[in-house]
Amino acid sequence: MNWSGGKDSALCLYRVLQSGLYNVSRLLTSVNAVHDRISMHGVRRSLLQVQAAAIGIPLTTIELPEQPGMQEYEEMMQQKVAEQRNAGCTHAIFGDIFLEDLKLYRQQKLAASGINCVFPLWKINTLQLVNEFIAAGFKSIIVCVNEQYLDASFCGRIIDHDFISALPPNVDPCGEHGEFHSFVFDGPIFKTPVNFTKGDVVRKTYAAPAGSPVPDYGFYFCDLLPLYT
Repeated sequence: MNWSGGKDSALCLYRVLQSGLYNVSRLLTSVNAVHDRISMHGVRRSLLQVQAAAIGIPLTTIELPEQPGMQEYEEMMQQKVAEQRNAGCTHAIFGDIFLEDLKLYRQQKLAASGINCVFPLWKINTLQLVNEFIAAGFKSIIVCVNEQYLDASFCGRIIDHDFISALPPNVDPCGEHGEFHSFVFDGPIFKTPVNFTKGDVVRKTYAAPAGSPVPDYGFYFCDLLPLYT
């Protein structure tokens, strides 16, 4: 299970476990090894580990440098996929919903390694999915927002019907275009909730792609601090 720690991954895993079609042997997460945080989401590794333990599925990480190039990323990914295949894995499960180019990329790269891709949420209406997520009893907090779509006030909010209603019309209800990212801390796949407290909200600027007419833009991150009991 390709695991980001967020709501799409959680709902995808929930559906897979309910179906009984696959034995999910591990959660695979890309981690920024420099900052010890989930790539893109910015959640601390310690919370990711607590989350995986609360779900009860072993965690495997891909240790990425600060800003890996595409070739470096693909080489590290291929090495990790080979390890999973040699350990007996036959399928890779993704929570992608409608990004065709990303789906094709995953299929092509993993087919070369002898791994089949599974997309349980593919082409399902995203408003339907987020409502299903809420109705199932999942609890999730927004940990990152792209300032091109949302302001800092959305960072640190709980995903509920009020949150969905407050989203601007150009923002997908599941944030499928990268508008926001989340961290799931409770729900039907959890044995116990993940305890944390909210820290600071910080802004980080990222350079636009070379030659892009879009100026540099930023993301707001809500730091989550583990609470150990």
